[in-house]
Amino acid sequence: MKRYKIYNLILSALLLGAVGCTDLEIEETDSRFPNLSGEFTGVDAGENLENLYNAVRGQVENQENLYGMIEVSSDEFLVPTRGTDWGDNGLWRTLHTHTWSTTHKFIRIVWNEQNSNIYNATTIIDPLSNPTPQQAAEAKFLRAYSMFWIIDLYGQVPFRNPEDGPDVIPSVMTRAEAFDFAVKDLNEAIADLPSTAPGSGLNKASKASAQYLLAKYLLNKHIYLGTGTPEAADMTRVVELVDAIQSQGFALQQGYFELFTDDIDTETILFTTSSVGNRIWNGMHYNQGAPDNTGGGWNGFTTLAEFYDLFEGDPTSNYPGSGQEERRGYVPTEGIAATGDANDIDNDGIEDGTNIGFGFLIGQQYGPKGQELKDRPGGPLSYTKDLPGLLGNNEVTGIRLLKYSPRNGSFANHLVLFRYADAHLMKAEAILRGGTSSEEALTLVNELRTLRDAQPLNSLTEDDLIDERGRELYGEYWRRNDLIRFGRFNETWEFKDNTESFRVLFPIPANAIITNPNLIQNEGY
Repeated sequence: MKRYKIYNLILSALLLGAVGCTDLEIEETDSRFPNLSGEFTGVDAGENLENLYNAVRGQVENQENLYGMIEVSSDEFLVPTRGTDWGDNGLWRTLHTHTWSTTHKFIRIVWNEQNSNIYNATTIIDPLSNPTPQQAAEAKFLRAYSMFWIIDLYGQVPFRNPEDGPDVIPSVMTRAEAFDFAVKDLNEAIADLPSTAPGSGLNKASKASAQYLLAKYLLNKHIYLGTGTPEAADMTRVVELVDAIQSQGFALQQGYFELFTDDIDTETILFTTSSVGNRIWNGMHYNQGAPDNTGGGWNGFTTLAEFYDLFEGDPTSNYPGSGQEERRGYVPTEGIAATGDANDIDNDGIEDGTNIGFGFLIGQQYGPKGQELKDRPGGPLSYTKDLPGLLGNNEVTGIRLLKYSPRNGSFANHLVLFRYADAHLMKAEAILRGGTSSEEALTLVNELRTLRDAQPLNSLTEDDLIDERGRELYGEYWRRNDLIRFGRFNETWEFKDNTESFRVLFPIPANAIITNPNLIQNEGY
């Protein structure tokens, strides 16, 4: 399929980057909002909407906070301590072992950031701000997006109306109340959002992104409402929403790792102009770099051997020809010779970054001209499948994960948030859980597997489906949510033996509980 560059991407990045941060952020000490003195008379809807997009952009760009809470608490990622590197007073280790407390820094920051987004969106939606129908719809989408994370991570949502004075303590929605509120927002927003086909305009809310988020809500409804079993009508609605997304031109596409570039593709439903640098360099070794990042990687994030083993191919090698499916990627043994207008900043005749692979990096790593790289003590830079534990690691323990490649720019501004392959698998799951469709779940899953050079399945169980979601969507924010929905989050995995059931929710931050008596601490904390 022919693909075209997004030429306005840099312009979009500059537009978002130029917008200052909102002055309505939540104080880090509580869940109440400052700067509310005087009567609320509305805000500049357009300016504040850009501020809100900019806030979300910065939040999803970060490797800590939201990304850290979601990914490192799952079986996809761990961040082992190497000497004094990545110790951080146990912030990463407690996420992996499910031993976090009410004072964990990431838990507090995410609570404050997402609640701030919700309030700022509410001021835009307020009639006193006189938003256009599309501005109100975009703000409702963004409010539902941040509310999703508060519902999913914490289970209850404080809420303040803009007209409330500074002495009014925010009310608190239950998980069910917040679910209904957000679903109403999305249903209302869809009518006034633009129908945007695959292209360059997908860094803002659209009908397809709202339909995707609504499908995500409905797929998790039985978890959020505590009913235990999804309703067939909700699952059928998920199918309809995915079909509606498809009708706008979104579809599966060949070339898995090409989806994580700034080229137009048929799968990206929503992206931001966030830098992908954190996603590239948080796991790469200090001696792995590129001409536009000569400082090398940060040698932190790795994955588990058992997660790597979910993929087809040689369990000990991921070099080309190891029998691997496309999504497991590969480790190149040398860079690609630069031709034509290929990126070659350092003029070494090698296309920049092409000596660093995709997917799961295991074993010996190589330089641009095929030289075997060394770690800092001088030994082979050869990533091992196994780790001794969360402590006591050397520089090369652990398989590294890489979806975004430095060959496309070490700090490129194109981070994918919603992708059609996820919607495709949500549809398969909805059918498996009782939704009505003319298609079969197994057929949908095998359509994706065939496209990714994986062997078709003969049958489909829930275990098969969550494994498939892991293979397709690793590092894309959804593994924790999936593990909970499939009843696997409280299981044990490498270096995590805690099975406490209450860990499916994070605690309300300690300071928020102190300052807002309407909040009730989650069970177990």
